[in-house]
Amino acid sequence: MENETQKKVMLSGIQPSGELHLGNYLGPLQHWPAMIEAYDCYFFLADLHTITVRQDPAVLRRRTLNLLASYIACGLDPEKCVLFVQSHVPAHSQLAWVLDCYTMFGELSRMTQFKDKSARNADNINAGLFTYPALMAADILLYQADFVPVGEDQKQHVEICRDVASRFNNIYGEIFKLPEPYIAKVGARIMSLSAPESKMSKSMPEGCVFLLEKPEDILRKFKRAVTDSDNERCVRYAPREKPGVSNLIQIYAAATGNTYEDVEREFDGKGYGVFKPAVGEAVVEILRPIREETERLLADKAYLESVYRAGAERAAAVANKTLRKVYKKVGFLAP
Repeated sequence: MENETQKKVMLSGIQPSGELHLGNYLGPLQHWPAMIEAYDCYFFLADLHTITVRQDPAVLRRRTLNLLASYIACGLDPEKCVLFVQSHVPAHSQLAWVLDCYTMFGELSRMTQFKDKSARNADNINAGLFTYPALMAADILLYQADFVPVGEDQKQHVEICRDVASRFNNIYGEIFKLPEPYIAKVGARIMSLSAPESKMSKSMPEGCVFLLEKPEDILRKFKRAVTDSDNERCVRYAPREKPGVSNLIQIYAAATGNTYEDVEREFDGKGYGVFKPAVGEAVVEILRPIREETERLLADKAYLESVYRAGAERAAAVANKTLRKVYKKVGFLAP
């Protein structure tokens, strides 16, 4: 009877390689507070993944703490979910090595993120960048996650995790639960304000709205947002014909809770000069409490330390249980 009422497990992580932005928030993060009521949730700061690209150590530490504070400010109550730093739970690295030995070279070479990051960091194509899917699989499988929130473009990450887990299970029995991708219905793929054919990313700061950005800077970016070059200057959702306007409609809908049709009706006949500042104002208002709460939390370092220490203990208790099973199956002596 206990298994029937037990909550499903949800797991997700974000790299502290930069500041959180609107795409992170309106994509997965906005939905996470509701998830912690419905699921047994684990949210981690993926600092191990971050060092596949060279980092300034002091900056990485600051960003990790900022990200933790932002998580809490966005509604992730550390009493209701497990919030932790990836490197604080050694089982992630330990299981990743085992899974490295069950992940095929061909699978790794087909990963889109490896190709993309290799192109952007041609002078640092390291082994960690190539084998990161094994670490990512370890992140998920350690907690026997049922669901992993991802964008439409990230389903490949969950697919390779399932493939590796299935391979291991076929050899040793049902050790790992096979996770499913969990894709948010609205705001799952927010595009750049300056280049709406590309996903919003911190690597293109001029088209990226950061969660801790000043309101005046946010408004300026929306006023400069790329719309469309057609003569039909109306607010209409048509992703292929009007990618810029459609992206702004998606952002406004996610920020206000309206449907795309509601947005079209609201701005019917008003044009881009009215629409773009309105989107900016809506974004400023949903981000204002997050920015203020993050600043308050960052002033209380002792509290944040207590959160990540307690989170690591709770995460390790679950992760180590899975790791012990794996070690026994592959033939390692019990420590």
